[in-house]
Amino acid sequence: MKTYNNLYSEITSFENLYLAFQKAKKYKRYKKGVGEFEYNLEKELFQIKRDLEFFNYKPSKPKKFTLKDPKKRIIHAVSFRDRVIHHALCNIIEPIFDKRFIHDSYACRKERGTHKAILRLDSFIKKESKNNTKQVYVLKMDIKKYFDNINHKILLEIIKKKIKDKNTIWLISIIIDNYHKNKEQGEIGIPIGNLTSQLFANIYLNELDYFIKEKLNIKYYIRYMDDFIVLDTSFSFLLKIKEKIDIFINENLKLNLHPDKTRILKLNNGILFLGYRIFYYYKLLKKGNVKRFNKNLIEMKNKYKNQIISIYDIGNSLISCLGHIKHTNSYNLRRLLFKDLIFLIND
Repeated sequence: MKTYNNLYSEITSFENLYLAFQKAKKYKRYKKGVGEFEYNLEKELFQIKRDLEFFNYKPSKPKKFTLKDPKKRIIHAVSFRDRVIHHALCNIIEPIFDKRFIHDSYACRKERGTHKAILRLDSFIKKESKNNTKQVYVLKMDIKKYFDNINHKILLEIIKKKIKDKNTIWLISIIIDNYHKNKEQGEIGIPIGNLTSQLFANIYLNELDYFIKEKLNIKYYIRYMDDFIVLDTSFSFLLKIKEKIDIFINENLKLNLHPDKTRILKLNNGILFLGYRIFYYYKLLKKGNVKRFNKNLIEMKNKYKNQIISIYDIGNSLISCLGHIKHTNSYNLRRLLFKDLIFLIND
């Protein structure tokens, strides 16, 4: 296996830092601190370069806030300066690890995403069910509080298998150790919201991917971050697989399957995956997503009537909704969205 020994000079190069700045400011141009950073861009980037080269970099304490849609999540946001450094690191190491990821890992990767995962699942269903002539069972699994329970020591050991550059490991360690689930437990957890966290989370469960594909020889397996499924025509086989997976993640990754979200289901009863209700012949949106779309539509109508947003803003939101809905058999829901848009235009 190829390892990488001299990455730090690439990470700290001015060209890479400038590219990192360009990526970090995308969609963040008007956020606090971005304008000032850009105004003093050359000075800021050279200061980052010096801090990294002389190992003086100390990340800021992440700011915590809560998102409640679609579900309650605690997000930790780092400073813009730290975001630039995270991008600089990921620019160099992400392509290295991405080559090692299995094909059917779909979260936070180029040319992947939820819709590609759903299409892949469709093809798996057709193959395993022999075009819907056989009963298919689905082992649907979820890691209990995944990001909160990633073990720092194990994560670093996994990364060191590929990255041998001590300076790069130093930077990765600084970023990882800037957050802990809580002071008592220590060395556990990575924050939701960081670019590096997405990469580290994929690297961590890539160990599970290889265990499932190579040790268990599972053919029909898909993972989207900590949400993953296995298809088979045998209920008893999937029960055994579940037990082996549970043992592996507990002993090797210090994680646990979520007891309420891990189960074996018949496909013809429909399964929930990535916001969709999936059946043999069709797909529907998850009921919670439909309720959220309707709620957002009512809020947009009220904002439009009060001249808070424009019809153009509503159109963009509806186009985004339709981009999600178009992958389902939800003709009536699409019709409702168009009807509301036409109503607003003629209002």
